[in-house]
Amino acid sequence: MKKLVFITNLLMGIVLSRFAISKLAGWEISVNAFIEMAKPIGIDPTFFRVFTGIIISAVVIGYLSTAIFSLFSNKESFNAKISYKNWATFSNLFGLLTMIGALIAEFSLRVQPKWLLVYIALGVILFSVINIFILNIQKQILNN
Repeated sequence: MKKLVFITNLLMGIVLSRFAISKLAGWEISVNAFIEMAKPIGIDPTFFRVFTGIIISAVVIGYLSTAIFSLFSNKESFNAKISYKNWATFSNLFGLLTMIGALIAEFSLRVQPKWLLVYIALGVILFSVINIFILNIQKQILNN
C-alpha cells in the first residue's frame, strides 16, 4: 500500500509541476487562459495566474515531499517532527481541495472548459481520495 501512495504522489507531483511552471513562467497558453478566466470575476489576470501558480507549486511540493518522505519513514535514523501519515494526509487533502477549486474555476470562469484539464484534475482528486483512504486504514491498524 505504501508503494501505491509513493507512486501516486510522485506522479501527481510531476504532472502538476508542469502546470505550476507554465503559470509562474508566464507561458502564452497560461497567460491567455487566465485573461479569459479573470474577466468574469474582475481581477488582474497576472495576479490570478501567479497566485494560482504559487498554490499549485505548494501542492507539488507537498506531493513530492510525501513521496520522498515515504522512502525514509520506516528508517530508525529518520527523525521527523511530523509523522509521515499526518503529512501525507495533509498533502493529499491540500491537493484534493486545490483540484476541486480548479474544477470550479474551469466550469464557472471559462467559456468552454478544457476537458484535458478536467480529466487531470479528476485523476488527481481520485488518487488523493484513494491515498487518504489508504493512510486512514494504516492509522487504524496501528492504533488497534
